[in-house]
Amino acid sequence: MKFQNCLLASDYDGTLYADDGKIQPDVLEAISYFQQNGGTFTVCTGRVAKGFHAYNPAYINAPVLVANGAAAFDYEKGKYVFYNGIGSEGISAVRALMMEFPELSIELYGTEEISAIHMSENTVRHFTAQDFSFLQVEDPQQVRLPWCKIMLDAGVDSQRVQDFLSKNIKDPIFLPTTGSFVEMLKRGVNKGTGLLRLADALEIPHNRVFAVGDGYNDVDMLKAAEIGFVPKNGSSEALAAAGQVVRSNNDGAVANVIEILDRVLKA
Repeated sequence: MKFQNCLLASDYDGTLYADDGKIQPDVLEAISYFQQNGGTFTVCTGRVAKGFHAYNPAYINAPVLVANGAAAFDYEKGKYVFYNGIGSEGISAVRALMMEFPELSIELYGTEEISAIHMSENTVRHFTAQDFSFLQVEDPQQVRLPWCKIMLDAGVDSQRVQDFLSKNIKDPIFLPTTGSFVEMLKRGVNKGTGLLRLADALEIPHNRVFAVGDGYNDVDMLKAAEIGFVPKNGSSEALAAAGQVVRSNNDGAVANVIEILDRVLKA
């Protein structure tokens, strides 16, 4: 079959979904065609396993890459395929942040527990929107390791927090942002390393791995893939890393990717 031993990973918001929050019918039809011809399709998201409520076996037939590539979760079996989390280095990093920014709200995402230090209104909304149960703690030592990621509600001080991290914290790393939430991952973890690790777990050769994404956090995934596809309305960072530009997410970006793969791939 044409797409046998072929993995296609799509970013979630702004790529697989249109701006109205729905997957377009032609996209679902294309994914079905891809799978019927042997293809493996999954989603790569920044959300953690407990926060990704859009898993649907009707169109996802592989473990989902979560926490921006830190882990892959098999929703059918209810277990992690891999989990590349932050270890004890995270405790010292969090304590340094607490000392520098005493009112900073810090979210710690473990395999089972989700905890927060200095709850802010933004963090409460963040947890509520993703339907999380959580614990409030005073010290990171109270939270079981490893953590797939750390989220900082930096508010208007976002750039100051990022400057501090850049100068003082080398592991875990942080994802630069213009928003109020700053995300931290284990050094070496990104959507690209996660994508290839998932391919290895599925025994899919790297030259049969493809990805589509629209954001700055998709860049490593786009570069790791044999071909990285970007919707034409993607971010400037993603477009700069694109192997090929496709239709916008509102015009069936993922369907366009599968149309191209249908032309260029051989069984």
